[in-house]
Amino acid sequence: MPRFSIIVPSHGVAGRLGQALDSVLAQSFGDFELIPVCDAAGSPAAGVAAGHAERDSRVAPVHAPPSEGLAGARNAGVRAATGTYLLFLDGDDVLMPGALAALDARLAETGPVDVLPCEHERVPWWEGEPTRPAAPLLEHAPGGAFAPARAPRLTGVGLPAWSAAWRRAFVAEHELAFPPGWFTDVGWCGRALLRAERVAVSRRALVRHRARRQGDRLRLPGAHHHDLLDQTERVLDEAAGLGLPAERSGPLFEQLFAAVLKTAAHPRRLPSGRREFFRRASALYRGHRPAGFRPPGGSLGVQHRLLAAGSYEAFAALRDTRRAAGRAAGALPRPRGLRTRLHYGLQLRRPLDPDLAVYCAYWGRGYACNPAAIHAKARELAPHIRGVFLVEADQAHTVPDGVEYAVLGSHRAWELLARATYLVNNANFAEGVVKRPGSVHLQTQHGTPLKTMGVDQSTYPVVAAATGSFTKLLGRVDRWDFNLSSNPHSTRVWERAFPGSYEHLEYGYPRNDVYVTAGADDVARIRAELGVPEGARAVLYAPTHRDHHTGFEPGLDLEAFCEAAGEDVVVLLRAHYFYDRGGRGRSGRVIDVTAHRSSEDVCLAADALVTDYSSIMFDYANLDRPIVVYADDWEVYRETRGVCLDLMAAPPGRVARTPGELARVFRDGSYADDGAAALRAAFRERFCPFDDGRAAERVVRRVLLGEPPEALPPVIPLAERVPAPAAATLVRS
Repeated sequence: MPRFSIIVPSHGVAGRLGQALDSVLAQSFGDFELIPVCDAAGSPAAGVAAGHAERDSRVAPVHAPPSEGLAGARNAGVRAATGTYLLFLDGDDVLMPGALAALDARLAETGPVDVLPCEHERVPWWEGEPTRPAAPLLEHAPGGAFAPARAPRLTGVGLPAWSAAWRRAFVAEHELAFPPGWFTDVGWCGRALLRAERVAVSRRALVRHRARRQGDRLRLPGAHHHDLLDQTERVLDEAAGLGLPAERSGPLFEQLFAAVLKTAAHPRRLPSGRREFFRRASALYRGHRPAGFRPPGGSLGVQHRLLAAGSYEAFAALRDTRRAAGRAAGALPRPRGLRTRLHYGLQLRRPLDPDLAVYCAYWGRGYACNPAAIHAKARELAPHIRGVFLVEADQAHTVPDGVEYAVLGSHRAWELLARATYLVNNANFAEGVVKRPGSVHLQTQHGTPLKTMGVDQSTYPVVAAATGSFTKLLGRVDRWDFNLSSNPHSTRVWERAFPGSYEHLEYGYPRNDVYVTAGADDVARIRAELGVPEGARAVLYAPTHRDHHTGFEPGLDLEAFCEAAGEDVVVLLRAHYFYDRGGRGRSGRVIDVTAHRSSEDVCLAADALVTDYSSIMFDYANLDRPIVVYADDWEVYRETRGVCLDLMAAPPGRVARTPGELARVFRDGSYADDGAAALRAAFRERFCPFDDGRAAERVVRRVLLGEPPEALPPVIPLAERVPAPAAATLVRS
């Protein structure tokens, strides 16, 4: 009886099979039998095997039909084997020199074991350094022979069958066989390690795995990826039947679903049937999750939770975020081209202009938000400071008359950025912008944070992918001198999300000043401009961006809502600013105001707000008008995007979960009743403490004029403010 039986399937690798067989025959340890498994007599591989058999009697080819696949070929080899230990070698890999001698020596040290996992060496098909992929699986295993319970993370999952020695009597006793289909190693190795009673490991590489240029066949696109679920189910069923204790079932479950999640998140592997794959995986997950199992941390843990919840739509977003992030990054202005870089470098040598301020909002989307409000107030209080707005070329026409602007990316824009003393932005200037000594950078932000921001996003894979490098993000934060905050909640979140040495300015948002300073005539004028019919109840519908969606999806049948909510209801639809490239006009009782440059105008025109998780709710609350939260996917949003406050526990008004509930609160008036008003009052107390109509003045005096904090206008108490009046008569708090 030979010491080792080495089984070599050969389908489709006839060109490299000779090298594999030669690597075995060249071993210094010679007590083995070599069993090439060929398709049929007369096939190319059979010819190679026959030639080796003629030269060496230890070579004993057998045959297996191609229809039985890799599993059938290996099982045929196992049936023909007579050695004490079974080894498997793919026909395009090779045994490492001295591997059999080292394996025999290791077995002499440990005594008989059921399974002996070994390290292997993975070599790229191009020039590159080899790696040891199995090392993390084996590094914490005991030094001698041991029971599997002593190394619960050594589950066999992720271990190739050819990276271990298997005692043939153990295989026969438990009637182990490679299960049919793809990913057969998962079924074989997982089930074998469940049955093994005595195991040892070898940290000497046994096989040199030569990666294919066309990639691992298991990673190529096709329906065969559904077989991974078959193999996973086989292993989980066997573990359940054996009553595996929690300390072993937990690692097994986690490792199996790490492989499942990797496939589910890879768009190219499943050209079709992705939803079906996810649904079945979700059912397996829920059906076999061990009691007390805790998902891993980080992005993988988020994927676990989405799989457990069956949230396919959210999970599917992982396919698109990196591509979207690449497009977004490419749109940011930065000094490109030698001439631009040289020009910017020369401008940086010139002195700062003490009376120049550069403003930008939403990455150049126009004259808007806090930077626009500060710019307008600066023209009044600090007329000696020249203010220039940076905009994208296709937004230049939206800049109001009398406002100086420059096109982002132009030589003039880079000159202004190099020489401005004051730089004001509600997002971030391009990464190439240099923070010069003496310059003052004011970050105004553009909303109160409900969702996670900055470095807090790192554990949420969808948004982390879109955010890009957190190191670069923090480099931009280091340019800030001041960071504007609209409430204490925001101050706490910014400090955690954007750690830096800047000064917090709890002054309120300048863009929200208009909610106190506007009058009835302003409201009437704006409604007429937007086309709101006289006597109509204008409901602003402003859903936020979904990181797991690739385009704008209203999430609600707005025409149906109007019909169900009341005959006097019209909807002002304002999509997230990511989708502000032109409006879609008017359709029935729905008026698309997405392209309108001022969200503040739109809020003034609205008698009530319906939103999901958009920060517009915090701004609109300053008007003390009804707000309804439409939270049809709160759980999914919370898991995929992450949130920094529980909106459901302290909403600004009524909460609706379905379209029917949403229409009903408007139809019966409960959206504006005393209960809704009480919720809104508590919300305003928490999130509207500084927005008193004088935020822009405080910012200009402190940042542009350098006045001390004690000289600034004090904040008017919430109870003393008079918000701009609504057009419709509503029940107010």
